[in-house]
Amino acid sequence: MAFDGVVIANVVHDMNRLLTGGRIYKIYQPEPDELLLVIKNQRENHRLLISAGASLPLIYFSSSNRANPLTAPNFCMLLRKHISNGRILKIDQPGMERIVEMTIEHLNELGDVCRKKLIIEIMGKHSNIIFVDEEGTIIDSIKHISAQISSVREVLPGRSYQAPPKQGKTSILSLTPEWMDQVLLKKSASVQKAIYGSLSGISPLLANELCYRAGIDGGDAVASLSDHDQTALYGELVRMKTIIEARDFQPNIVYQGKEPKEFASLTLTMFPGLEARSFPTISQVLETFYAERELVTRVRQKSADLRRVVQNALERTAKKYDLQLRQLKDTEKRDKYKVYGELLHTYGYDIKPGQKSLTCINYYDNQELTIPLDPTKDAMANAAKYFDRYGKLKRTYEALTSLTEETHAQLLHLESISNSLEIARDENDLTVIRQELTNYGYLKGHGRGKKNKKIAGKSQPFHYISSDGFHMYVGRNNFQNDELTFRFANGKDMWFHAKQMAGSHVIVKLGTADQLPDRTYEEAARLAAHYSKGKNAPKVDVDYTERRNLRKPPHARPGFVIYHTNYSMTIEPDITGITELP
Repeated sequence: MAFDGVVIANVVHDMNRLLTGGRIYKIYQPEPDELLLVIKNQRENHRLLISAGASLPLIYFSSSNRANPLTAPNFCMLLRKHISNGRILKIDQPGMERIVEMTIEHLNELGDVCRKKLIIEIMGKHSNIIFVDEEGTIIDSIKHISAQISSVREVLPGRSYQAPPKQGKTSILSLTPEWMDQVLLKKSASVQKAIYGSLSGISPLLANELCYRAGIDGGDAVASLSDHDQTALYGELVRMKTIIEARDFQPNIVYQGKEPKEFASLTLTMFPGLEARSFPTISQVLETFYAERELVTRVRQKSADLRRVVQNALERTAKKYDLQLRQLKDTEKRDKYKVYGELLHTYGYDIKPGQKSLTCINYYDNQELTIPLDPTKDAMANAAKYFDRYGKLKRTYEALTSLTEETHAQLLHLESISNSLEIARDENDLTVIRQELTNYGYLKGHGRGKKNKKIAGKSQPFHYISSDGFHMYVGRNNFQNDELTFRFANGKDMWFHAKQMAGSHVIVKLGTADQLPDRTYEEAARLAAHYSKGKNAPKVDVDYTERRNLRKPPHARPGFVIYHTNYSMTIEPDITGITELP
């Protein structure tokens, strides 16, 4: 994501279109580093949100109000005093920089017409909102920057405003063939770095996009570009310049699954496998992108404790399972000791006092066998020792067999919960997972095993429709997997699941059809692969069968089923192009 000069050019274009000639109706300061201006123009109100936050500086039209402090901060009161009811004359972006200048006309205390500027600098941790008079003197700023904080420039009341240093970059609007030859092609860096390091307003994202369109690897050195590459790159730079000059912006968000990955004011073609969604305005892009990104981030933050619990339980259970397997392997010697005891009973009369071994014929396979002996014991005592070992290992084997099966089931259950956490989209999903962890003793809580249906009902399965019109449902968690498979699906509905790995149950409703088209089989298998632990693998094996072929063993954990009749296919876990319904 990049709030670069091209995005700001798009924002400024919308601001000029909607705000020029309008009057500032209200001024709020919801946060210490944030302003909300309500501007009336042509009988419409527009909310302009300006944030100078170090982590997320923004400027866009907001569709919602923000909660405001009971007492307005000093900077907000100063702006109200000077420019409340002021008229916006023009909005500029100097040199494709990440700077917006709003020129505002207002009346002073004496009734004289005055002009002032509100300068918004969108520059990461150095972002600021600065209020200056006609002579360029700073009246105040939302952040005060003294010489102790910055040796480059001071931003304090009474100082003359100085624009941030340009770092020797050129505006893309000033692009010429001479600049290409004398500046860009002289850089001793990668092509991508040379582009965003030489042109103001161009982010690394757009630099990569330019390289992709030109058929160039952005990581290649500038010196390695052929004449054809240079011509192609210059052509793409000119095309981008033309789009910006014509204000022919195409605001869009690229999604990876349901998560917003990148946004831009130009169409991003460098993600051919991902979905790109267009929006009417860049403000809608910014509001949607950060709202959805915040939702994803919030879910991840809220699931951090659950992930930690599951990961710790997985590690403990995996270690216990490995130990049990090693111990189980040791019990494989039990039959050998039984044979030793029986052979000693048969051939023990040949043993002499102090003898350390006995070589005899094993009558089970007619092979010669050497039996180690304790020289301090007679034949019967050695036989009894081996029968004791056999008995102990046999009892250990019988106990470990059931314990190992139980531990393996516990390990598979934890892996399925981990997968549920990976695909969780909202807090309802986390509530169900938390309940499941509580039910099985991984979290402290009350009511073990109770109210599963009620809890599971808080979240609904993912709902897709195939290209052939068949409805496909994907379980978000283990409770929902059981609900889908054993209560929602009919006997002839098709069931899909990633083979031998944690994943969601996928149910395809046949409706009145007798069978599914091949394309629907493939799309359902892609869903099963995508919502499994193998989603990042190039290919995933998926089992599918009719619902009536599934069984749930008694006392099995949620989401666990068995089946003996099925088909399989190998598929890519890519769900691009499959329509999800709300």
